[in-house]
Amino acid sequence: MPTDTDAAKRLAQAKRLVERAPLIDGHNDIAERMRGQKPRYDFDTFDLRQHRPGFHTDIARIRAGGLGGQFWSVYVPGTLQGESAVTATLEQIDAVQEMLHRYPDTFEAARTAADVERVVKAGRIASMMGMEGGHSIDRSLGALRSFSRMGVGYMTLTHNVTLPWADAAMDVARNGGLSKFGEEVVREMNRLGMLVDLSHTSPDTMRDALRVSEAPVIFSHSSARAICDVPRNVPDDVLAEVKKNGGVVMITFVPGFIAPEAGPRYVKREAESNRLKALPQSTPAAVTAAMEAWDKANPAPKATLSQVADHVDHIRKVAGIDHIGIGADYDGMDSQPEGLDDVSKYPALFAELLRRGYSDGDVQKIAGRNILRVMRGAEAVAQRLQKARPPSLATIDALDGAKK
Repeated sequence: MPTDTDAAKRLAQAKRLVERAPLIDGHNDIAERMRGQKPRYDFDTFDLRQHRPGFHTDIARIRAGGLGGQFWSVYVPGTLQGESAVTATLEQIDAVQEMLHRYPDTFEAARTAADVERVVKAGRIASMMGMEGGHSIDRSLGALRSFSRMGVGYMTLTHNVTLPWADAAMDVARNGGLSKFGEEVVREMNRLGMLVDLSHTSPDTMRDALRVSEAPVIFSHSSARAICDVPRNVPDDVLAEVKKNGGVVMITFVPGFIAPEAGPRYVKREAESNRLKALPQSTPAAVTAAMEAWDKANPAPKATLSQVADHVDHIRKVAGIDHIGIGADYDGMDSQPEGLDDVSKYPALFAELLRRGYSDGDVQKIAGRNILRVMRGAEAVAQRLQKARPPSLATIDALDGAKK
C-alpha cells in the first residue's frame, strides 16, 4: 500500500525530471491579466518578484514549479477586429518584452529549440510568445510576418470568434473549416517557422489545418473531448491525425475542459443561451444578465489533478506518448483543479503520472521534449520552404472573394 514516504519520493523524482527535461508550458495569460490592471502593463506596481493573491504566476512560484520554458500568450479579445486588434496585440508583445528586460536574471527570449536549451542551461526561463487568435493579423500576411520577426512563435488560428477565414470551436461555423485564405495562412506560417496552434478552432478547422500543414502542429492548451465533451477539446479522430502529423496536444488545466461533468453542463448552458436570444424582447444586456444568474444557479464543476492525468492517459492511448505536452493556461482561468493551484504545482501532476506507471522518459517527453521536437520539425520545414518560395502576397479578397 502506498505511503506518504512513497508520495514524497515520487514528488522529488518528478521535480528532478522536469528540471532536466526541461519543463515547457504552452500557454500562460499573465500578460492579459496585466492588460486589465491600472495602469496597464506597469511592472512598478505589478512586480513579478512579489506574490499577488488571486494570481497564479510570479517568479518565486515559477522557480518552485521547475519551469524551464514558457510560451507567454499575447491575447486580445476576439471582439477587437481590424487595426484595433493589431494595436492591442503589439501592446501585449511590448509588455512581454518589457518583462524580459525588467527581469533579465529570470527570463530570456528564445525563438528556436536550440535557444530554449541554451537559456535553460544558463539558469533562466526560456521565453517565447504565442499569439492567441488570427484576428490579431487583420487578414494580412504582412502583419503575420511582422509578428514573426518580433518573436511570436505560434499563432492560434482562432480564439472564440469565427473569422472570415477560419471557424472557431465556440462560434457559428461559416467557412466549413478553413477558407482558401485560411489555408494560405497555414502555408505562410509553415514558411516562417511559426507553429500552427489549433486550440480554440472548430474540428473542421483542425482537420483542414492538419491536411494543409507541412510542419507539426500544436494545441497549445486543449484536452481530450472523449473525456470532457466540450467543443474546446480535441476529438479522437483529430488526435489520430495529430499522431500522423507529428504534432503535440498540450493538456490544459482549465476545469471546464477537464471535469467530465462539464460536457453536459455546457450543452445545457448553450441551450439556455439560445433560448434567451430567441425571445422577442431579447437584448444582449438582458441575455448577459440572465446567463450570469444561470451560472450562479448552475455552478461549473470542479476538477482534480487526477482528472488532468486521465486526459494524459487518454491522449497517450489514442495518439501516443510522443504527442502530449502541458499548456496549463495559468492566469487565464477562473478556477484551478484541486492540487494544481498555480505555477509551483507542475511537479504534482508528474508525480501522479509516475504513480500511474509512466517512465522517467515518458515524463520528460510530456514535460518538454515533445514540444522541443515539434519546434525542431517546424524549423526544418521553414528552412526548406524559404529556399523554395518567396513570401506570399495573397490577399483574402483574391482567394476568397470580396464578400469575405
